[in-house]
Order: sequence, then C-alpha cells, then structure tokens
Amino acid sequence: MEIAAVKDYELERYITNIMLDVGVPAHLKGYHYLRDAILLSGRDMEVVSSVTKLLYPTIAKRFKTTDQKVERAIRNAIEVSWVRGNADTFEEMFGYSAVSGKTRPTNSEYIARVADKVRLDFKCMDEL
Repeated sequence: MEIAAVKDYELERYITNIMLDVGVPAHLKGYHYLRDAILLSGRDMEVVSSVTKLLYPTIAKRFKTTDQKVERAIRNAIEVSWVRGNADTFEEMFGYSAVSGKTRPTNSEYIARVADKVRLDFKCMDEL
C-alpha cells in the first residue's frame, strides 16, 4: 500500500503507536508537533532535508506558533523519550540507545528514521 493512499487517521494512529512505544509522553506539545512532522515527512521525504525552512514553519502555521517553539518542543520530546523511553525500541529502530552511551538522535534524524519506518511498514503491508 503506497503511503499516499493511506488515510490520515490510519497513518496518525500508526505513528502514535510508534511514538508511545518509543516513550514520547503524549502530554508534551512536542508530541503533537513530532507526530505531524513524521506524518508530513512520511508523505514527502523532501521536507526532512529542509526542516528549518519547510517542516518547522509548516507545523508552526498549523498550530499557530513559531518555528523556534516547534523546534524546541520537538527536541524536548525526543530528549524526554531518549532518557525515559524504551531502550529496546530505540535499539531496534536506531541501532543505539541511551543505554549504549550514545547521544540522542537529532530532530531531523529522529523524524527521518521514524518516517522511513512508517513508509517501509506500509509498503510491506501492501506486499502481503
């Protein structure tokens, strides 16, 4: 199933499950910004190569805030999940975790990796 053909709510639900499994707390503003960033990136991977010029401003406009606040909130959500989240899921998804002593992934690395996982998982579902 091509990701463009998937309904937004199905994709959002799938991304939400991944984020909760990784340990992003749902009460943070960054959680909602991050989910939108992954959704937008999953549909068009070009936005990941231009997070500051394209992705953050798009999300900021949608939530009526600034790009700087979006970037900071996403960074905070990733940091919290990195410290408190499921290390096994991080190991599986990124190949490393806080337990292995590595620093957390950058916002764009995190968004790109999760978006890529979503795209690949939906392609695999199509092949079944």
